[in-house]
Amino acid sequence: MTTTALVHVAAGTATMEGMLELPHDAAGVVLFAHGSGSSRLSPRNNHVARVLRDAGFGTVLLDLLTPDEDSNVHNRFDISLLTRRLRAAAAWLAAQDATLALPLGLFGASTGAAAALQLAADPAVRVAAVVSRGGRPDLAGVDALRAVEAPTLLIVGGADEPVIALNEQAYAELGCVKRLAIVPGATHLFEEPGTLDEVARLAADWFAGYVAGG
Repeated sequence: MTTTALVHVAAGTATMEGMLELPHDAAGVVLFAHGSGSSRLSPRNNHVARVLRDAGFGTVLLDLLTPDEDSNVHNRFDISLLTRRLRAAAAWLAAQDATLALPLGLFGASTGAAAALQLAADPAVRVAAVVSRGGRPDLAGVDALRAVEAPTLLIVGGADEPVIALNEQAYAELGCVKRLAIVPGATHLFEEPGTLDEVARLAADWFAGYVAGG
């Protein structure tokens, strides 16, 4: 039995809308950080979220930006802003009866991956594990990458060569338990048959090892 709720999370003067879905006896909760131009309705992130719920994890898919904010392309690349919003969401989860005791995982895509890593670098926030899908972890900055202690998985498409190079740069700066997984034949959006399923499998295994088993 999965509990599903439309939630509204305050972040300064803004309010983020999202969906919390929590299986019975969840092993943890995974907070999604969407990439530039994406939203909580992203079919790719929702596909991954379904697989994670089947594996026993709660999921939270939030719009980190309001519609007005998202209309300004600059905001989509404002990693500090995205991180503040993600921090507000993590604090909200830590204050809810249903999720306060659950370990927190972060799943970031595109620029959302940088925000997830910046949040994981904050010693005041307890993050059990991080997964990046086609992300820009390099945008988190060297200082943040070096401060991350949560086990981190970077997933990149094998045909997404520019992003592979950026992930390799970020990977070299991470001092935590880490893995760089290349999905053969996948382009940036993992639209090729079976490639998004592989992303979901890798993410579920990572969270099972470091959120449920951590």
